[in-house]
Amino acid sequence: VARYSPGDDYPMILVTWNDATAYANWAGKRLPTEAEWEYAARGGLVGKKYVWGDREPNGSQCNYADKNADQPLRQLLPGDDSADMDVDDGYAMLAPVGSFPPNSYGLYDMAGNVSEWCQDWYQWDYYTNSPVNNPPGPTSSPQGWRVIRGGSWESGSYYLQVDSRNFNSPNEWMTRFGFRCVSGLNKNIGT
Repeated sequence: VARYSPGDDYPMILVTWNDATAYANWAGKRLPTEAEWEYAARGGLVGKKYVWGDREPNGSQCNYADKNADQPLRQLLPGDDSADMDVDDGYAMLAPVGSFPPNSYGLYDMAGNVSEWCQDWYQWDYYTNSPVNNPPGPTSSPQGWRVIRGGSWESGSYYLQVDSRNFNSPNEWMTRFGFRCVSGLNKNIGT
């Protein structure tokens, strides 16, 4: 268990998109679409920058690249100086799930801790021509990338923003990648 998670109360890590999808299917669930993920992350807040509102993160809302993460980041990426040295969220790397307040839907860690795989392929310009309500996501990606959302313990504040999008190869695993499943969800939600 330690390889994939420091303990039972931590998120799973080192999981590829393919692994996350296989687990979700085995459990009778699925990964959220990117639109579903953002809807859930917003927790009913409309037009806000972060899951908690518009205030920049100060260490009380989520686990991200703060002064505690500086040393691990420099070990992973020599010369990295992206940590916010003015913030202390209390964790160098992963935090136990529920260490920070949930959003108004009761969901924990929708920003920070681990970036979450979504069902969708990644296309940088998809939303310029997508349906407004519940866009299904593109049917492919020229580069073969899958969507990742939410930022992680390695992320600066930009990637914690609700509308921030990221991507990676579905075969890639890292200490910042995790996932959450959805089940029984009505696919006709708004965005």
